[in-house]
Amino acid sequence: MAWKAKAHYLKRLLDRALNNIGCCDLCAADVHSSYLLAQPLQQSLICQFCVDDLPYFKQELLCANLLNWPAVYKALPNIHFDKLFALAPYSYPFDTWLAQFKYSGRFELANLFSALLSAQWQSSLMAQSHFDLVLSVPLHSKKWQLRGYNQAHLIAQNFAKQLSLPYDADLLIRIKNNDSQMGKTGAQRRKNLRNNFALKQDISSKVKHVLLIDDVVTTGTTASEISKLLKQAGVQTVTLVTVCLSLPNK
Repeated sequence: MAWKAKAHYLKRLLDRALNNIGCCDLCAADVHSSYLLAQPLQQSLICQFCVDDLPYFKQELLCANLLNWPAVYKALPNIHFDKLFALAPYSYPFDTWLAQFKYSGRFELANLFSALLSAQWQSSLMAQSHFDLVLSVPLHSKKWQLRGYNQAHLIAQNFAKQLSLPYDADLLIRIKNNDSQMGKTGAQRRKNLRNNFALKQDISSKVKHVLLIDDVVTTGTTASEISKLLKQAGVQTVTLVTVCLSLPNK
C-alpha cells in the first residue's frame, strides 16, 4: 500500500504546481501572482502584463457609475436600476471570452471575471456603499437544463464570496422561456421580457439595496425588468454589475 500513499502525495504536489503556475490565455507567458489596482487577483488565466493591458472603463472618472456618462445614460432609456458598474466595453478579449464562457463551457472564466470585477470594485467608491443582497439574472429552467449552467450565477457566486456579501441564487426565477434577445430592438426586448420574472418568496423588509449581476448589458432591458420587480417588493436601490457593456448600434 506504500505505493498508493506515494502516488497520492505526488498527485497533491502536481495539483499544487498546476494551481500556482499556468500559461497566459492571451500571450502564453507563465502566470504567477497578479494584481489589479494594488488588489491581489484570485485567478490563474492571464499574466500581469495582460492584466494591465485589458481595456477597462476608468471608474475614477465616473464615480464607479457608468450612468454618470451622458452617452451611456442616453443609450439606456426606460431603465429602472439606479447605478451601473461595468468592467469593460464589449470588445476583445472580453467578447471572445464571454462567447467561450456562455457557449463552450469555459467555467474557469467565471473566476477571472469575478476577480477583475472585485478588484475594480474594491478600488472604487462602490466599496464604501452598503449592500443587503447580491442576486444574479436567472435563466429559465429549460434553458438551464439545455446549457447546464447559468453564467451570471457563476460570476455572482464568486464575486459575492470574494467580497463577503450575502448571495441568494434562488430568489429570482424566470417564468417564461422566451426567444433569444439577440438582434432585437429595445422596444422588442421590453415586450419580450414583460412579466418574465418573479420572486420565489417575499424579500425581507431589511433588504433595501440590491446588487444585481449579469454577464453583458446591451439595452438594460433584462436588468430593468428585474429592478422594477424588486422595487415593487420594497427594494429602494438596485445597482447593476456586469462584466461588459455592449451598446447597440443605432
